[in-house]
Amino acid sequence: MIETTVESVDLRSPPTITPETPVTEAAHSLRRPTVSALSVLEDESVVGIVTESDIVALVAETDDRPATRTIMSAPVTTVSPTATITDAAETMRTYGVKHLPVVSDGVYRGLLSVRTLAPYLPRHRLEIEWRDEPMRLEATEGQELTVGD
Repeated sequence: MIETTVESVDLRSPPTITPETPVTEAAHSLRRPTVSALSVLEDESVVGIVTESDIVALVAETDDRPATRTIMSAPVTTVSPTATITDAAETMRTYGVKHLPVVSDGVYRGLLSVRTLAPYLPRHRLEIEWRDEPMRLEATEGQELTVGD
Protein backbone atom coordinates (compact mmCIF):
# COMPACT_ATOMS: atom_id res chain seq x y z
CA MET A 1 0.00 0.00 0.00
CA ILE A 2 1.32 3.42 -0.94
CA GLU A 3 1.10 5.97 1.85
CA THR A 4 0.06 9.53 1.10
CA THR A 5 2.62 12.08 2.29
CA VAL A 6 2.00 15.44 3.90
CA GLU A 7 3.46 17.27 0.88
CA SER A 8 0.73 15.81 -1.37
CA VAL A 9 -2.05 17.27 0.79
CA ASP A 10 -3.44 20.71 0.06
CA LEU A 11 -1.86 22.47 3.04
CA ARG A 12 -3.58 25.47 4.49
CA SER A 13 -1.55 28.64 4.66
CA PRO A 14 -3.27 30.71 7.32
CA PRO A 15 -1.71 34.01 8.28
CA THR A 16 1.40 33.81 10.41
CA ILE A 17 2.41 36.09 13.26
CA THR A 18 5.56 36.92 15.19
CA PRO A 19 6.17 36.51 18.92
CA GLU A 20 5.77 40.30 19.25
CA THR A 21 2.34 40.41 17.56
CA PRO A 22 -0.24 41.85 19.98
CA VAL A 23 -2.65 39.21 21.25
CA THR A 24 -5.59 41.31 20.05
CA GLU A 25 -4.27 41.08 16.49
CA ALA A 26 -3.91 37.29 16.83
CA ALA A 27 -7.47 37.11 18.20
CA HIS A 28 -8.80 39.05 15.21
CA SER A 29 -7.11 36.62 12.81
CA LEU A 30 -8.54 33.64 14.70
CA ARG A 31 -12.07 35.02 14.36
CA ARG A 32 -12.05 34.12 10.66
CA PRO A 33 -13.88 30.83 10.10
CA THR A 34 -11.03 29.42 8.03
CA VAL A 35 -8.34 30.15 10.63
CA SER A 36 -8.18 27.80 13.62
CA ALA A 37 -4.51 28.32 14.52
CA LEU A 38 -1.66 30.70 13.80
CA SER A 39 1.94 29.63 13.42
CA VAL A 40 4.32 31.97 15.20
CA LEU A 41 7.45 32.60 13.13
CA GLU A 42 10.75 34.21 13.96
CA ASP A 43 12.66 34.73 10.72
CA GLU A 44 11.39 31.66 8.82
CA SER A 45 11.44 29.28 11.78
CA VAL A 46 8.37 28.15 13.68
CA VAL A 47 8.80 29.10 17.34
CA GLY A 48 5.23 28.69 18.57
CA ILE A 49 1.58 28.21 17.73
CA VAL A 50 -1.49 30.10 18.94
CA THR A 51 -4.97 28.58 18.93
CA GLU A 52 -8.41 29.78 19.89
CA SER A 53 -8.09 28.01 23.22
CA ASP A 54 -4.93 30.03 24.04
CA ILE A 55 -6.91 33.25 23.55
CA VAL A 56 -9.83 31.94 25.64
CA ALA A 57 -7.45 30.98 28.45
CA LEU A 58 -5.88 34.45 28.39
CA VAL A 59 -9.25 36.20 28.58
CA ALA A 60 -10.40 33.91 31.39
CA GLU A 61 -7.24 34.42 33.42
CA THR A 62 -6.37 38.11 33.03
CA ASP A 63 -7.32 41.49 31.64
CA ASP A 64 -3.81 41.97 30.22
CA ARG A 65 -3.22 42.16 26.50
CA PRO A 66 0.40 41.02 26.17
CA ALA A 67 2.40 40.05 23.11
CA THR A 68 1.74 36.66 21.56
CA ARG A 69 5.01 35.34 23.04
CA THR A 70 3.32 35.03 26.45
CA ILE A 71 0.48 32.77 25.32
CA MET A 72 1.87 30.77 22.41
CA SER A 73 2.50 27.07 22.82
CA ALA A 74 6.21 26.35 22.54
CA PRO A 75 8.20 24.38 21.68
CA VAL A 76 6.13 23.34 18.71
CA THR A 77 5.64 19.83 17.42
CA THR A 78 6.18 19.96 13.65
CA VAL A 79 6.04 17.54 10.76
CA SER A 80 8.13 17.13 7.62
CA PRO A 81 6.49 17.35 4.19
CA THR A 82 7.81 13.85 3.50
CA ALA A 83 6.06 12.32 6.53
CA THR A 84 3.10 10.07 5.79
CA ILE A 85 -0.43 11.12 6.64
CA THR A 86 -0.59 8.21 9.07
CA ASP A 87 2.59 9.38 10.81
CA ALA A 88 1.24 12.95 11.01
CA ALA A 89 -2.02 11.70 12.55
CA GLU A 90 -0.10 9.56 15.04
CA THR A 91 2.05 12.57 15.99
CA MET A 92 -1.10 14.61 16.62
CA ARG A 93 -2.54 11.85 18.79
CA THR A 94 0.69 11.31 20.70
CA TYR A 95 1.21 14.97 21.51
CA GLY A 96 -2.48 15.87 21.89
CA VAL A 97 -2.41 18.60 19.24
CA LYS A 98 -4.83 19.48 16.46
CA HIS A 99 -2.38 21.44 14.31
CA LEU A 100 1.10 20.64 13.00
CA PRO A 101 3.23 23.23 11.24
CA VAL A 102 4.91 21.66 8.22
CA VAL A 103 8.63 22.47 8.23
CA SER A 104 11.28 21.63 5.65
CA ASP A 105 14.94 22.38 6.41
CA GLY A 106 13.84 24.71 9.21
CA VAL A 107 11.52 26.72 6.93
CA TYR A 108 7.76 26.94 7.51
CA ARG A 109 5.74 25.48 4.60
CA GLY A 110 2.15 25.48 5.88
CA LEU A 111 -0.17 24.18 8.57
CA LEU A 112 -1.68 20.71 8.76
CA SER A 113 -4.84 20.34 10.83
CA VAL A 114 -7.03 17.49 11.99
CA ARG A 115 -9.68 18.74 9.59
CA THR A 116 -7.21 18.56 6.69
CA LEU A 117 -6.25 14.97 7.57
CA ALA A 118 -9.78 13.66 8.07
CA PRO A 119 -10.50 12.73 4.42
CA TYR A 120 -7.26 10.75 4.17
CA LEU A 121 -7.74 8.50 7.19
CA PRO A 122 -10.10 5.60 7.80
CA ARG A 123 -13.22 6.72 9.58
CA HIS A 124 -13.05 4.08 12.27
CA ARG A 125 -9.72 2.65 13.28
CA LEU A 126 -9.43 0.62 16.41
CA GLU A 127 -6.10 -0.55 17.68
CA ILE A 128 -6.03 -2.18 21.07
CA GLU A 129 -2.83 -3.24 22.71
CA TRP A 130 -3.11 -5.02 26.03
CA ARG A 131 -0.55 -3.60 28.42
CA ASP A 132 -1.70 -5.69 31.35
CA GLU A 133 -3.68 -8.85 31.96
CA PRO A 134 -6.97 -8.90 30.09
CA MET A 135 -9.92 -7.97 32.27
CA ARG A 136 -11.60 -10.89 33.94
CA LEU A 137 -15.17 -10.89 35.08
CA GLU A 138 -16.05 -13.26 37.84
CA ALA A 139 -19.49 -13.72 39.25
CA THR A 140 -19.90 -13.93 42.97
CA GLU A 141 -21.51 -17.03 44.31
CA GLY A 142 -25.10 -17.38 43.17
CA GLN A 143 -24.84 -14.48 40.67
CA GLU A 144 -24.89 -14.80 36.91
CA LEU A 145 -23.09 -12.33 34.63
CA THR A 146 -24.70 -11.28 31.38
CA VAL A 147 -23.34 -9.28 28.45
CA GLY A 148 -24.77 -6.02 29.86
CA ASP A 149 -22.93 -6.44 33.17
